[in-house]
This record gives sequence, C-alpha cells and structure tokens, in this order.
Amino acid sequence: MNRSMIRYLLGRVLRIEAILLLLPLFISFIYHETLGLMFVAVALGSFLLGMILTIHKPESTVFYLKEGCVTCAMSWITLSLVGALPFYLTGEIPSYTDALFETISGFTTTGASILADVEVLSKCMLFWRSFTHWIGGMGVLVFLLAIIPMSGGSNINLMRAESPGPSVGKLVPKIKSTARILYMIYMAMTLIEFVALLIARMDAFEAICTAMGTAGTGGFGVRSDSFASYSAAEQWIVTIFMILFGVNFNAYYLILFGQVGRAFRMEEVRTYFCVILAAIAIIMFDTIHIYGSFFTALTHASFQVASIITTTGFASADFDLWDVTSRIVLVMLMFIGACAGSTGGGIKVSRFVIAAKTVFKEIGGYIHSKSIKKLTMDGKPVEHEVLRSVNVFFITYIFLFGLSTLLISIDDHDPVTIFTAVTATINNIGPGLSAVGPTQNFACFSISSKYVLMFDMLAGRLELFPMLMLFTPNVWKEFLHPTSRPTYLRKK
Repeated sequence: MNRSMIRYLLGRVLRIEAILLLLPLFISFIYHETLGLMFVAVALGSFLLGMILTIHKPESTVFYLKEGCVTCAMSWITLSLVGALPFYLTGEIPSYTDALFETISGFTTTGASILADVEVLSKCMLFWRSFTHWIGGMGVLVFLLAIIPMSGGSNINLMRAESPGPSVGKLVPKIKSTARILYMIYMAMTLIEFVALLIARMDAFEAICTAMGTAGTGGFGVRSDSFASYSAAEQWIVTIFMILFGVNFNAYYLILFGQVGRAFRMEEVRTYFCVILAAIAIIMFDTIHIYGSFFTALTHASFQVASIITTTGFASADFDLWDVTSRIVLVMLMFIGACAGSTGGGIKVSRFVIAAKTVFKEIGGYIHSKSIKKLTMDGKPVEHEVLRSVNVFFITYIFLFGLSTLLISIDDHDPVTIFTAVTATINNIGPGLSAVGPTQNFACFSISSKYVLMFDMLAGRLELFPMLMLFTPNVWKEFLHPTSRPTYLRKK
C-alpha cells in the first residue's frame, strides 16, 4: 500500500481545509462577530499539520483503488474532526460529539441536526454550517484531482472512491480536466441560484447559505422552520434548483457541448423526472384537502418531493402531519435518491433502473427459456462487473441498514423514529418522521447511537465500501506493516 501517498493527500486535504476555514472570518467581519477569530486558530493548526504531512513528497504517485478507498474514508473523517472544532471551541455547540455530528452531517450533505434552534448561532457559524454542504457536495477529493498530478490510473481510482453512483467515467480524456469541468458547472449553477434568490428579494446572507445548501443537496437552513416562512416564489426557485442538482452532471456536460438530445435520452435522467412528476401528483391530490388550495398543495408537494428525492432535506411544511399515503411516498423517495454523478444521495436512480431491468430479464428468461437478451442502458450493454457491483451494493446496504437499526434500537425510541433516522442518515437526507421529523432534531439519541448515525452518514456519502474497508483487518495489516517492496512496484 502506498502509505506515503495517503499521508501526502491527507496533508493536502488539511491544507485546503485551512484555507476554507478562513472564509467564515469575512462573514464575522461583516457582522462584527469576534467568534470568527476561532476559525483563524483552527485554520492555523490545520495548515501546520498539513505542512508536516506534506514536507516529504512521495516517491511514487501511483495510486490504486484500495489506496483510493482508504484515502477517501480517512480524508472525510479528518475533514470532519477538524471542521467540528470551531463549533466546539466557541461553545456554540458545547458537546464535541454533537459538534462532530453537525459537521459530518454538513460535509456528507445529510442535513440532520442536533440543534433545536439554529437562529441562536452566530452568522459566521451559520455560514460555515452551510458551507460544509457546498464543500461536500462535489467532494473535496474531486477538487484535489483538479490540482494534483498523479499517474498510473490513480486519478480515476480516487474519483471512483468518492463519487456517487455505480460507476464513474471520464467526461474528457484527462480526469484532471473532468474534475475542473464538474466544478465549473457546480459553481455556475450555485451562482445562478444565488442571483435568482436575490431577485426574489431574499436576504443576501440567507441567499448564499440557501444556494450552498441546495447545491450540495444538504438541507441546513438559517431559520428554525427551514423553509416554511419563505415566500412561494423563493420556494419554487429552490425546488427547481434542488431538482437540477439531483441530475447526473454528465447530462449538463452533454448540453454544454450541444448534445441536448443525447442528454435527454439518458434513461436515468428520464426515469428521475418521471418519478418526480408521479410523486408530486400523488402527494398534491392527497394533501389538497389539508391546504384547501390547488396551488398551495402543488407548491408544498413539489418542494418536498424535490427535497426528499434529491436528499436535500429542506422542509416547507411539517410533512409528518400529512396523510399516510404521502408519508409513504416520501419514505420511498428517501431510498431511491437522486441520479448517479449528482450531488444527491440515496441508493441512486440508476441502480433501481438496472435492478428493474434485471428482474424483467429474469422473468423473460422463464417465459422464453432459450432466449439470450443482453441488458442495456442508454443503448449500451451493461457490463457484468456493473451488474455485480449493483447486486453487492444492495446486499451490503441491507446488511448495514439492518445492523444500524438494531444498534440504535437500544435507545428505545418508537419504530418509526428508529427506522427513519437510519433511513435519513444512510441516504444523506436529514429529516425523518416522528421524533426526527422536519420540526424535530437528532438530539434525542444517546452518544453511542449518534456515532452509529455518523458512520451511516459517512458510509452513505461514500457509497458504503470506503468506510467498510476501514474495518477490514488486512487493510490495516498492510497499512501498518507494509512489505519491503510495495505491491504497486512489484513485477507481475
């Protein structure tokens, strides 16, 4: 295992985080808050530690999938451990466990909170809280790929470890250029939403926090009622952008280069919009008697469907009070999630499309036993490796979901709270139902349960396996006691 490269990348992550930690300082200057100075102290510590880890450059930058997964998991843990310090050291979140929960929820774009009243936080802390969504949305390691030269297929292995979805490919021949294109699209869309919210007369500070939360499909708001007190115009703008950020970014690349037809022919994208329209229709007709107005029911149904399927987690209404049918639809959307290659979480639409096609192919095999039909996606054959990875993902997901549910059941909450708490964290959504509903928070859980849910948030954001690899003895054996000649330098 290339330990020197893992160490070097962790150092670069810490140095980048140090720079990012300085941004809330400008907010503290604008609003005359002295708490912003704590960000300087944490940034200095992060930068110095990063410098120590990057003093010696690695002899080889060759980086394979195993190292990519380990680096990815360790980077996100390190990012969260340091990012939680401003909350804790300023006393705005007195418990480090709670500060870490809030930070992991931010970086993983989950949006689950332990805070009952977010409006008591200082402006610089509210900014940092929303900014963690924006950082985690596209991924800090994807940003690193845009600036660090690596060889031996290393870039794609690091990108595969962090990027959501069953497979990751290149938009252009060089992964470095792919990472830059992704971030350019990401930043442009964030800026457009920010301007649109300003036009809708939203306060500038709230607009930038909302844009960052929407872009990362995170869900941290600056008001305790999330989005309930915003105007219908502001809600519709956020609804549209939540849906847009849940689309596979490959579609935007195709649109940018004039291949609009090809972008809209992507099966995953078409399925994604069909699911959204169907869910909105069901919930709208199911809740129209509650609101007494077609437009109001349509607004809330559209907002909540967009928020849940993209795993953003904003709430324009207390959907825990809706009828059973609407709540069941929302829980189903929690599992489906957004498109692969987007900033959204969940199992991903593409996996469900492949799983559905596999089922129909199997049924067809029973009817026509001698027929040989190849599974296709967007007109191309689905490789056996992709099918295998989808099946393994579902099996692992079910196992981890069941284990997490069992572990937090020790807290003796009601089944709906326990089930939706795990659903909301492992799918990076935020709110669940009952005690963790849109008007509630996760403070009711014990310390041990919070760590289980924190693991679920990280595992969900990193597609399970990078985090699970940290519990594999062979990985640590090779990491702590490497062979005299690393595997990436041995002759085959």
